[in-house]
This record gives sequence, structure tokens and C-alpha cells, in this order.
Amino acid sequence: MRSPTIAIHIPDLRGGGAERMMINLANEFASRGIATDLILSRIEGPYLSDVDNAVTVVDLKATRYPGYAAMGAYRPLIKYLKQNRPDTLLSALTRANVVALLAHRRAAVDTRIVVSERNHLSSTVQKSGDMRMRVLPLLVRLTYPWSDAIIPISNGVADDLVETASIERTKLTTIHNPAYDQSIPERMKEQPEHGWFTTETNSAETILGVGSLSRQKDFPTLLRAFARVQKRRDVRLIILGEGPKRNELEALADELDIEDSVSLPGFVDNPFSYMARSDVFVLSSEWEGFGNVLVEAMACGTPVVSTDCPSGPAEILCDEQYGLLVPIGDYSSLATAIEETLDNPVESAILKQRAKEFSVKKIAKQYLDVLSSNERVRI
Repeated sequence: MRSPTIAIHIPDLRGGGAERMMINLANEFASRGIATDLILSRIEGPYLSDVDNAVTVVDLKATRYPGYAAMGAYRPLIKYLKQNRPDTLLSALTRANVVALLAHRRAAVDTRIVVSERNHLSSTVQKSGDMRMRVLPLLVRLTYPWSDAIIPISNGVADDLVETASIERTKLTTIHNPAYDQSIPERMKEQPEHGWFTTETNSAETILGVGSLSRQKDFPTLLRAFARVQKRRDVRLIILGEGPKRNELEALADELDIEDSVSLPGFVDNPFSYMARSDVFVLSSEWEGFGNVLVEAMACGTPVVSTDCPSGPAEILCDEQYGLLVPIGDYSSLATAIEETLDNPVESAILKQRAKEFSVKKIAKQYLDVLSSNERVRI
């Protein structure tokens, strides 16, 4: 049986930022001639079509474990490791990482294992309504030291791992997300499938948000900020994404009497076409791991505004050099920042150049340095 050099483990391809970033890495590794397996607990999700043919997709056919869904991958991942013995296993997402480390320990193979921490752990746990999440820092504290390396996607995530899970700082190597890829300039040229973007002249300025309709993204604050801005200028708001807060957001839009100027079209495969035609992109999150969408919007030349949430946005924007930062949940400050950005946007060329600092090629090289940094594994 073929022995791949790198195996990347994530639960599925259901459309989150982590999934897109891991696909970017897998495709880049394969393009460099590195045998690459993308190991999925279950083959599902809209991003499957984005995986390059040179990447081997492995379906673990994991069962859905009640209470801790990620555990369904435990036994099939052990079997995969024993049969394939990849040189390196890279796992992403906290609960999947815990399972990967347990499976790796049980398989007793000499595969180098690296985990990528992609969210602000303490915020994720504290603000989750699921009490079972409370045990996650303990599981991280117990299992992460078994890894050969840990890659947080921002310095804020790294600091939080040290404080929340008592992980030694020497085990951590911060590598920002590969949020810029070469396909963005072409994909942004496509015409969005939305009635507001037509060839007809429309004077309204477009404000855009992208993300799951969940508590983390705090779109209620964006709606309230938009309502304030709309009182002073001709604007419209599009929020791309799907999630459990849809009904709540639609009700709030009705309450604020802005429903005719707000559109929630759901998940779209090509958000770049929307970003390129928007006047300002807004990230209103309570917390992030990095904030991929900020880089993606900047890559399209679109001015950005963000909450100064933990963690990532301040690192991406270099403390407001490339976009304004506002306090979490402060819709008044967010409205002011949106208007200031509409009136005095950062030049598109400057934003695009900054976005390229997070190119897939550049970030993949940093990952390869960590994935192969011992005498046995040379990639």
C-alpha cells in the first residue's frame, strides 16, 4: 500500500475557515510533488470540489458518537495509521486534534504528529452553551504535550493556549493562515448570483459580512451598526453564511426596520465575487482564531473594519495600519468606523499587497519547516 509523506486530518469539508485553509495546504503540498492524503471523518461538505485531484481523499467512515462526535474517528484513524504509516500527520480543530493524538498514541507508529490550534480556546469554551465543552482545556492539557509540535494560527491563540491549557511556550510555533491563494484574482471577477449586483447603476454602498450565523460572529452587532449608518447614507447589507441564528437575525432586521436593505443569501461557494463588489467588509466577531475573511477581502482590494477580538484581526491589520478596529459588541463605534472607512478607504493596492503576506506558497513553506523538522522526516 502507498505510504504518503503527509496526511492531513480534519472532520469534514462543511464550509468553515479551517476546512478551506487545510485544503489550501493540501493542494499546495501536492503541487510540490509531495504525496498528500486528506483524511476526513466523513466525506461531506461543499468544499470537496476544491480538493485538487493530486490529493488523495480518505474517508474514515466515522460513526457519529453521541456526546463527542469527533471520537467516531478514533478507531478508523488507528487503522489508517497502522496501514499507511505516513511520515507526518497534521491535524486541525481542537476536538479532532485530541482524537488524533489518542489514535496516534494507540497506533504506536513512528509517524511525526503535529496539531494546528485554530481558535481562541478559552473564548470558545466560555461562550459555548454546551457544558461538555468545559472539559476541553483539560483534554488539551493532557494530550497536546504528546505532539511533536503545535501550530497556533495567531500569537493570540498561542498566548491563550499557554494560559488556558498550561502548554509550554517552547512547543508552540505560530504560523498564520494561508488565506491568500492564486485563484482569488480570477474568482473575484465572476458575477455574483445576487439581484443587487447587476449591470444597472445603483448608488447604494454595499456593506458585506461573511461567516456562520452563530454567536461567535455576532452579526446582531453588525445589524445594529448598519441601522445607524443607514439613517445617514444610502447603504445595503449582505451577510453570507448559514447557521442557527438565522431566524434571530431576520427577526432583528424586522425589529430595526431594515429588512428591505438586508440580504441573507446563505452559504455561497465564491464569496470573493461579493467581496470585490462591496464598498466595505466588516468582521463583527466576539472571538476568532485568525480571521481569514479579512485577508480574503483585502486580497480583493476591499477596505475592512473589524472588532478587536481575540485573536488575529489586530495581527492582520497591524494595529489599524490596514483597517480600523473597534471594541467587541459596540455597535455605535462599529457604525462610526464603517462610515469613516467608506469616506476614507485604504488604497486597494496597499490592501492587496498586505494580503499576499498570507499567501499559500509562503505559509506552506513555514508548515513544511515544522512538519519535517527532525532527522527522520525530510520533506
